[in-house]
Amino acid sequence: MWFIQPKQDYISQIPWKRADEPAVMSWQIKARNYNVFVANVLFGVLFIVCFISAYLSSFIGWSFLSSALMGVGMFVFSIFLTMSMTHQTTILVYRFTDQHAEECSWKPQMESVKPFLKWLAIISMPIVLVLILMDPSLLITSLGPLAMGFAAWMMGTSKGYQALQGTQHHEYDWTKAEEIVAWRKRNLIGLRFTYLNDEGGEYSTYSTIYCQPENFDENVEYFRNALPATPYQERELKVFSNFAL
Repeated sequence: MWFIQPKQDYISQIPWKRADEPAVMSWQIKARNYNVFVANVLFGVLFIVCFISAYLSSFIGWSFLSSALMGVGMFVFSIFLTMSMTHQTTILVYRFTDQHAEECSWKPQMESVKPFLKWLAIISMPIVLVLILMDPSLLITSLGPLAMGFAAWMMGTSKGYQALQGTQHHEYDWTKAEEIVAWRKRNLIGLRFTYLNDEGGEYSTYSTIYCQPENFDENVEYFRNALPATPYQERELKVFSNFAL
């Protein structure tokens, strides 16, 4: 689900603070804006836990069919729950003017959950019907696909669910960047800035910019041409994990 790019045009819908300034660049992307190695390792560990849980659940059934259904159902549910924790995505929308940069971001969990539940219900219902014809005692299993379909329908009819995702807005003067870093492996650009902390000391941090593969080189060249005196490097950037557990 994290690899599906947003189809909706969010750029025109966001109330940009610098809307009166002409945009020189703007795009949107759905990305995993955290350390993916840590997330993948954690998913591998939890995958084993999900498999063991599914295996133990298979002993609950009254027949071979019910045991298999119980085990598979537990495995699918636990894997989906695990991925919702370790592989969260964020929609990031960027707008750059000649001087200012604005980034609007939020986590579209429901946008990922809704199609998953919809298609899982569509695929599982025929399988459940066949199992019921073979063993009428499995009638109660039809509640699973019906519940998933109902949940997907409720999400689709809810008008305010996206507003509940916690939209974040970040604005800065990109022309004051002290360093430009490009990480081609993840199509990521980092602009380094120095700020003052509460104690009066200085600290440096990077504003990370996630790009589409097709506009990565174009964006890098734009920053380099606009800031010719700013040092430029191509290397890995540290991206801190921020997925929820």
